[in-house]
Amino acid sequence: MKPDLGGIVTVESPSQPPAPRPGRRPRYPGRNPRRFEDKYKELNPARYAETVEKVLASGKTPAGMHRPIMAREILQILAPQPGEIAADCTLGYGGHAQELLARLQPGGRLLGLDADPAELPKAEARLRALGYGAGVFTAHRSNFAGLPQILAAAEIAGADIILADLGLSSMQLDDPRRGFSMKFEGPLDMRMNPLRGQPASAFLARVRPDVLQKALTENADEPRATALAPVLAGRTFPTTTALAGAIRAALPRINKEECDLTIRRVFQALRIAVNDEFSALETFLRHLPACLNPGGRVAILTFHSGEDRRVKRFFEAGWRDGVYAEISREVLRPAEDERRSNPRSTPAKLRWAVKKRLKAEG
Repeated sequence: MKPDLGGIVTVESPSQPPAPRPGRRPRYPGRNPRRFEDKYKELNPARYAETVEKVLASGKTPAGMHRPIMAREILQILAPQPGEIAADCTLGYGGHAQELLARLQPGGRLLGLDADPAELPKAEARLRALGYGAGVFTAHRSNFAGLPQILAAAEIAGADIILADLGLSSMQLDDPRRGFSMKFEGPLDMRMNPLRGQPASAFLARVRPDVLQKALTENADEPRATALAPVLAGRTFPTTTALAGAIRAALPRINKEECDLTIRRVFQALRIAVNDEFSALETFLRHLPACLNPGGRVAILTFHSGEDRRVKRFFEAGWRDGVYAEISREVLRPAEDERRSNPRSTPAKLRWAVKKRLKAEG
């Protein structure tokens, strides 16, 4: 304490540290940052529309977004009409569903299925924001094999339109935390539903070489399966880059381009095995006719030969048995302009079928 000029005793307040200045937002590192977590403009398209448009114009897909593949062809094949019932069995970002919903109104309804607990609520929120309420659109956490149960729970006898896009969504592929891509370091997970099953790292640690060789051959047509299986089986690879590095080390005599193709095929084979995708697809295809109304249309997008062979076989068997009135005789591929603007569409293959009408319907 000290006296002031008037003899009055005053008390000095203890010195207070200056308030911390608010931290500055990280500088956006270039037009297309390499790290997923740095792409905050792409991850917020509503706020940074200009940045998103620039990424799209460059032929790339912005982080956190997905561009519906072969939408024109799918709409032409499925020919949605007002009042019809549709099921999008792989809702993803909701791009195909948005196009279908616009054509099902008034009076139509769409059920959206997706096994991914992280992406399903986001897609539902996007479609709700477009004005599609619960009476028009419902979201269901299930993979496509669960379609019969979803229809039964909704008291729907059958759908007029069924769509399944069997590819990975860009949101899954670009997020390092999901472990689907060799391009980004992240945990070697690869589960469509991270809350169920074992990650790819655990699968590799436990699998026998002969089982892995079979998976590499059947799931990805990998020509080097015999050489790679004993090198990879029974080993622990905690990250995507650790696995990619081990594959490169096992193939020292092939060039980088060929090695990268092999790594992609190994990742594909592991993803299919971890998620038991072929079993789910065959279950879906077996139950598909019972889920379609007479005259109903189905379109399925596949992205590798193992999927396409199964779809083709089931459609041809259904046509021979008189279940389907029409099926696609040739596989449809993306048009050149789509492949150029969206390179991720390049491997897509589209097949379709139409269920036979009742005789009274003509």
